[in-house]
Amino acid sequence: MTFYEIVGTVTGVAGVWLAARENIWTWPMGMLSTLMLIYVCYDARLYADVGLNIFYFITSGYGWYAWLYANPDNTREELPVTRTQPLQWLSLLAFSLFFTGALGYFLTHFTNADLSYTDSATTGISLAGYWMMARKKLENWLVWLLVDSVYVGIYLYKELYLLAGLYFVFLILATDGYIKWRRAFRVAQPA
Repeated sequence: MTFYEIVGTVTGVAGVWLAARENIWTWPMGMLSTLMLIYVCYDARLYADVGLNIFYFITSGYGWYAWLYANPDNTREELPVTRTQPLQWLSLLAFSLFFTGALGYFLTHFTNADLSYTDSATTGISLAGYWMMARKKLENWLVWLLVDSVYVGIYLYKELYLLAGLYFVFLILATDGYIKWRRAFRVAQPA
């Protein structure tokens, strides 16, 4: 267990806890977590996860902005929780499948990566989930339940027990986030 793994874990839990509560501070907390986890994943030869954490760090700025200013009716009010539309689901699925195949192939043939296709699949699905969270799509929490359960297994296999524990906590927080966001969605619906 390294300093980076400990700090990445603690700030990761705090960031997801804040996201479940629709708290804007989820984004800077997530940025700190991802900086730490870049090192941890590189050391474990989970290169798709390195790229994913770089993506998380960069796009946290977008999420921060979107939650503050990207309201569909162009007001300065925070973005409301909405549902994912069928065409969005189809696009996210197509993206995830293409991403998994392309990155999995690359990692298998051009690196010494471990678990190339599994790592690529969790990364592709996580990218879709992250976009959904940045746009405050209710179902992002369901995507996280799926991907976090796979990550628990990956990190147990890689003997990264603290990260496996982190993703188990993420499963609990994703359940809590879904319940809270569903409540917020229902309250915001016109009577």
